[in-house]
Amino acid sequence: MQTNELHDSPPVLNDEHWMARAIELAKKGWYSTMPNPRVGCVLVKNGQVLAEGWHQRPGQGHAEVEAIAAAVNVGAEIKGATAYVTLEPCSHHGKTGPCCEALAEAGVRRVVYGMEDPNPQVSARGLEYLRSQGVEVHGPVLEDECRALNPGFISRMLHRRPLVRLKLAMSLDARTAMANGESKWITSAAARSDVQRLRAGSCAVISGIESILQDNPAMNVRRDDLGLSKDLCDLATERQPIRVILDSALRMDPKSQLLSKPGKVLICTLDDPQSEKAKALKAVCPELEVIQAKAWQDRIDLHWLVSELGKRECNEVLVETGASLAGSFLRRGLLDELIIYMAPKLLGSKARPIFELPLDTMAAHLPLMIDSIEPIGQDWKITARPDIES
Repeated sequence: MQTNELHDSPPVLNDEHWMARAIELAKKGWYSTMPNPRVGCVLVKNGQVLAEGWHQRPGQGHAEVEAIAAAVNVGAEIKGATAYVTLEPCSHHGKTGPCCEALAEAGVRRVVYGMEDPNPQVSARGLEYLRSQGVEVHGPVLEDECRALNPGFISRMLHRRPLVRLKLAMSLDARTAMANGESKWITSAAARSDVQRLRAGSCAVISGIESILQDNPAMNVRRDDLGLSKDLCDLATERQPIRVILDSALRMDPKSQLLSKPGKVLICTLDDPQSEKAKALKAVCPELEVIQAKAWQDRIDLHWLVSELGKRECNEVLVETGASLAGSFLRRGLLDELIIYMAPKLLGSKARPIFELPLDTMAAHLPLMIDSIEPIGQDWKITARPDIES
């Protein structure tokens, strides 16, 4: 956490300015706060920073508490200060006390918030408490930017399901692998590093057994490939996302690379999760859990899967799989976002397509909204979402 003991810079009285700073602080917890939200806080008095804080990991102080502690640590006078916080100060007793009470007890005069708590059971209660204690409350400020910090947490609070993001890499002619399955590498090292950061910010990574048997991936977050500062690398690699494998007939090879890597593995199957095959897999991977999935048309029910991950407090999940399962997620309306890395290569008509989408008419097309297109290395990163209004 940070403090400013003496201030030579001119005072800044603009709420948007300080909220933007709180947003930057919240981003420091991008890879480590799950299942909690990413939150930043700035304490300001007379247009100058007293202290800053952000939530780092579950069980530790929330952003407001960290900022207060930082101010106290240097002897700063908090009474009469304004607190800028990206998310409404919490009002519930969990592993840490209510932040709204901590702010009021510290003598904060004014609280500026970015967005209300998305949990409908507690939304606005923290703000109401602050007002009842004579604290001036203002907001929301930079609400869209604050919401962008926690799309998965918001989804889980409002809809009891995580945000589902699909990642794909393709050639310029929309091919993902050669006919024999060869796919290393379509995209550049820069794009693959970006994928590592996507994984690190996800609570779970989903793949299908066909991709596992074909490619034998580790599906983990690799420190050397993140391209982050040492501090962020430390936070990003403290935990691995749950690696979720859809394996209806329990065909997983005990020698699979992912079973030898640290971190939780969840195999969802239509087979017997207590079978000898399951026991053999658990013997080589102590952190493996095999569970009975619900079926839909003789396959694992993807709606059930997304609901199950929500129950496990997953905020954002990343789907990394082949054309068949990717197409199934899209057809069943379960994708919130698609991230497609497009390389300036042509793989030809024999290569495998990006999706299995057996559409027969133009009217059956699935419309998308493009949110952004940006260069990354020699490739293009396309971020899109289903256009549900079309």
